[in-house]
Amino acid sequence: MTSGQAQNRGPDNGGRIRDSRAGAPSLTAPEKTIGEGNAFRVLIADDHPLMVGGLRQAVLAAAPDAEIAEAHDFDSMVAALDASPDTDLVLLDLTMPGVRGFSGLLFLRSERPAIPVVVVSGNEERAVIRHCLEFGAAGFIPKSNSLDTMRTAIAEVLNGGRWTPPDFDPNSTPNRESSAMARRLASLTPQQIRVLMMLSQGLLNTQIAYELNVSEATVKAHVSAIFQKLGVESRTQAVIHATKIATAQELVIGS
Repeated sequence: MTSGQAQNRGPDNGGRIRDSRAGAPSLTAPEKTIGEGNAFRVLIADDHPLMVGGLRQAVLAAAPDAEIAEAHDFDSMVAALDASPDTDLVLLDLTMPGVRGFSGLLFLRSERPAIPVVVVSGNEERAVIRHCLEFGAAGFIPKSNSLDTMRTAIAEVLNGGRWTPPDFDPNSTPNRESSAMARRLASLTPQQIRVLMMLSQGLLNTQIAYELNVSEATVKAHVSAIFQKLGVESRTQAVIHATKIATAQELVIGS
C-alpha cells in the first residue's frame, strides 16, 4: 500500500488486477514494472512550465530511466501519442489550450484506451475526482501534493495500480444520476466528443464540419448519435452536459 489511496486489489486467475470499487474497469498486469531496467514512456500534458518541471522530477524519481515527452495543448498531445502509441502513461491537466474540463480525459480514454491516464489538477472537488475515475482515469493527483507524494502516485500507476488522494473514499456512494451520465459520456467516440464540445461553443453544423474537415451530413450523424447516447432530445440539453464537461462540474442537471 502507498501513502495515498492505492486501491484494494489482487491478481485474479487471469493475471488481471481486481479493483474493489463497484463498476471499476479491470486493470491488466503491466508488461513492465519499476526496478526491472525498463524504460517507461511518459507524456506530460500540461501548459504550466513550473508544473511540468515538477512532474518531470516526480517521474524521474519514480522511474529514473523514463523517457519523457511534453505536450502543452490538445493538438501537441494528440501528435505526441501518434508518434509514440506505446506510451506507458499520460499525466493530464484538466485545463490547457484545446482541453476543457473532462474533455481531454474523455478523448484519451476513447482514443487510446490501453494507455493509463492520471489526472493532475488543481480542482480537488470530490465529484470531480469521482468523475475522473468513472471516465477511466488510473489516478488523480492534486497539484497541491508534494513532489514525494506525486512520485509515489506515479510509481503506483506505472506498476499497474490506481492512486487517489488519501482523503478521498472511492467506496463512498456516488450520486446515481451523475454516475449514470458519466457512463453515457464515456461511451462517446473521440469524434463525437469533439463534436459535443464544439456544440458547447455554439458552432453550427456547417462550422463543425469545416473544423473537422468532414461533410455536414457526417456531423449530423454524429449529433444524432450523441443525442441517443446521452438520452437527450435537443442541442440545448446536449450543450448543458457539454458545459458541465468543459467546466468540470458534477454531471447533474440543475445542480
